[in-house]
Amino acid sequence: MTDQVMTELHRLRDSIDNMDAALVHLLAERFKITQRVGELKAQYGLPPADPAREAQQISRLRDLAAEAKLDPEFAEKFLNFIVAEVVRHHQAIAEHHAAS
Repeated sequence: MTDQVMTELHRLRDSIDNMDAALVHLLAERFKITQRVGELKAQYGLPPADPAREAQQISRLRDLAAEAKLDPEFAEKFLNFIVAEVVRHHQAIAEHHAAS
């Protein structure tokens, strides 16, 4: 490979690394907010999962993905993965709250 190709490859990989870091930070912020949601749900006896809200979010994210030229199926799988983790956290918060 030429030096030009290697330089371009390195530049592209640096961009990917920066985006990955941004994604991690965004996910961390999202989970801070969902942690608070879980605390409110536990405090007021609401269920950890909200299927209606989850369905709205999936529909919204699929639309956003399509507009961004990202596979909506991938976007849905990604959100389902995140939601499953959020619900798991909410269940743990509810159990802790009930034991207190």
